[in-house]
Order: sequence, then C-alpha cells, then structure tokens
Amino acid sequence: MDNQERQVLKEKIIESITTTKEKILELEEMTKPISPENSIGRVSRMDAINNKSVAEAALRSSRRKLNNLEFALTQIDSPDFGNCNMCKRPIPPMRLMLMPQSRRCVRCADR
Repeated sequence: MDNQERQVLKEKIIESITTTKEKILELEEMTKPISPENSIGRVSRMDAINNKSVAEAALRSSRRKLNNLEFALTQIDSPDFGNCNMCKRPIPPMRLMLMPQSRRCVRCADR
C-alpha cells in the first residue's frame, strides 16, 4: 500500500468514525427505556420492546465497529497495516475501502 492509498484510506476511516458516532447517538435514543405509563396498547408495547431489542443489537454492533475503526486509525501508519492478522498476506485495497476496520483477508475471515 503506497502513501496515497494510505491517505485516502485514512480519510475514509475518519469519515466512517464520524458517521458511526452519529449512528450510535441515534441508536442510544432508540434504546431508551419504554415507560409503562405510556398509554399505548399491549401489541404496540410489545412491538416497541421488540424494536428496542433490535436497536440494542445494532448499538452493540456499531460500538464494536467504532472501536475497530479507531484502532485502525491508530495503526494505519504501521508497516503491517493492511496485512491479514492470520495469514500475513496483504488485504485487497478494495476490501479496506469498504471495511476499513478489516483485520483479515476475505479467505481468513470466512474461517
């Protein structure tokens, strides 16, 4: 990976961090407790509880992604950045552009 590719990827990581933080704020709002005093019907309450649990799962996933993106940003200038953690081969640049937090190549990620 040359310096220009690294710079483009760095900008992509920073952009992804920003959008992921915004998504986390939205999801945190969606996962607030549902007050039992709300005068919604039983079915509506069950639907709201189900939606809340889906939002909680998405929130956990987004927080994990944010941690991985922040780690990638700290490691981007490392000579080993862009190499698979398992097989040590280079991760294809397009994979890194789509998922800058990737630490494994496609082959190793499938295992």
